[in-house]
Amino acid sequence: MEIAIDVTLDYRLPSAHDVLLQIEAAAMADQRIVRSELLISSPDRLRAVPGEEAIGQRTWAYADGQLQVSYSAVIDVDRPVVEHAGLNAAVPRDLPALVIPYLLPSRYCQADKFESFVDGRFGDVQGGAKVAAMRDWIGRNLEYVSNSSSGVTTAVDTFTTRTGVCRDYAHLLASFARAAMIPARLVSAYAPGVTPPDFHAVVEVWLEDGWHLIDATGMAKCDEIVRIGVGRDATDIAFMTIFGTAEMVHQFVNVRRNA
Repeated sequence: MEIAIDVTLDYRLPSAHDVLLQIEAAAMADQRIVRSELLISSPDRLRAVPGEEAIGQRTWAYADGQLQVSYSAVIDVDRPVVEHAGLNAAVPRDLPALVIPYLLPSRYCQADKFESFVDGRFGDVQGGAKVAAMRDWIGRNLEYVSNSSSGVTTAVDTFTTRTGVCRDYAHLLASFARAAMIPARLVSAYAPGVTPPDFHAVVEVWLEDGWHLIDATGMAKCDEIVRIGVGRDATDIAFMTIFGTAEMVHQFVNVRRNA
């Protein structure tokens, strides 16, 4: 399945600042980059650095007064659909070193706060079936409301208010999974069918011997998701981090299936 992506960012800055962008699709075994182009208005040279776990890349830019970014790509996604309920959980002591951090609480995923709830609500099922039950619980009990959260909203906040956007759904699912000793990481992504169209956040859980995508909002199909980057929570996967202040003038994200 080919997925076409077009992104435009236009931000106004009151003064000069460094900017860290993470908007390019990652080249991975199950998603091949057919073509891509990234244009950034920067009075200084750009510098590319690897993303977390060397998945994808970030780009350092320097913006003085205005930042304009254009990104377009076509990605060939070749990923089988896997039924999570049929997968077993891994034994924590056997996990690869890079997976271990995703068992632990992080700034926005306070997994330790959910241990009693997860054990009481989902303790009768195991492995992928437990993750599926967590996803279904979130789908039934949360309401997707645009602008209902902010950049400092945590999984505990979302659990309390029962509202949020994709990052909040992902934070809560990752927190539940980690509370059950199932490694979970946040994934920034592109996917067709996301409403409203925007950068998307989903989760990957480690089951048996690998990572498996799951969208807590239910909007994206796992065989159509294009990963941008991965991390412990939204801090690691932000599409843009401005080391200063900025005002959005225009932002456009369009993701579609190629005919």
